[in-house]
Amino acid sequence: MSTDTTVKPTTATESKPTRSPRKPGNIGTYLILGVLFLIVLFPVYYGLVGSLMGERDTNSFPPALYPKSGVHPENYSKALDIIPLGNQYLTSVLQTLGITIGQMITSALAAYAFVFLNLKWRGFWFAVFLATMMIPFESIIIPNYLLISQWGLKDTIAGLTLPFLATGFGTFLLRQSFLSFPMELRDAARVDGAGHFRFLFSILMPLSRPSLAALGIWSALSAWNMYFWPLLATEDPKHQTIQIGISQLQSSDSDSPGMVLAGVMLALFPTLLLVIFGQRFIVRGLTTGAVK
Repeated sequence: MSTDTTVKPTTATESKPTRSPRKPGNIGTYLILGVLFLIVLFPVYYGLVGSLMGERDTNSFPPALYPKSGVHPENYSKALDIIPLGNQYLTSVLQTLGITIGQMITSALAAYAFVFLNLKWRGFWFAVFLATMMIPFESIIIPNYLLISQWGLKDTIAGLTLPFLATGFGTFLLRQSFLSFPMELRDAARVDGAGHFRFLFSILMPLSRPSLAALGIWSALSAWNMYFWPLLATEDPKHQTIQIGISQLQSSDSDSPGMVLAGVMLALFPTLLLVIFGQRFIVRGLTTGAVK
């Protein structure tokens, strides 16, 4: 009994995948996302445009959405004359770098201990460590302030950074990332003669770059936008941060909305660039270890 095994040749029209028409639901989703994008982007737009407006435009009703009476770039020069912006920028950068590097190192060390070291009651101590996240900073700000004052660290970078060199969130984030690594990798490194520090800094941390980048961006944004603690830990305007300088613009004699918005934009640009270029690391870092 014979069977017909001939295969019909496929034509060009049959081999091309047909593109399904765009569904109305997808169009509605794009419209909603577009509207939400404009709503989120509008404060940034108005801050940038408002920093170039004169008092006539900023005080008009209804509010002007663009400089009608001309562009006023002198708002930026006025803001630079009122506050020592250069020193405050440097202080903010050093504070942000110190807190970010400190939190990345302490979080990596703590997460490594909770994953790869055979500690007694490891789960209990990890729960106690995470419980510190529920303690508001305002409840311990007075002891921190008294300690910094007694050590003579007011108006210093050390006084601004010491209370924030460790974080429970960073330890939790890196622990979840380290849990996704097989224990066989640690055993192979141990057979090769690698100790704890060599394995952590030479193997584990390079392979955890997305999580480390997400932690670094989160720590940098939190440190840069800090206001209450720098206000207490510093008195000299030259040692204060840029966030304190913006508040000084509002209380100055030559207060104008355009000048205040100019100072806001100067403080916003670093964080805005950090979010724009680091958002993919945030997403990858937060999802690392979620699926095994």
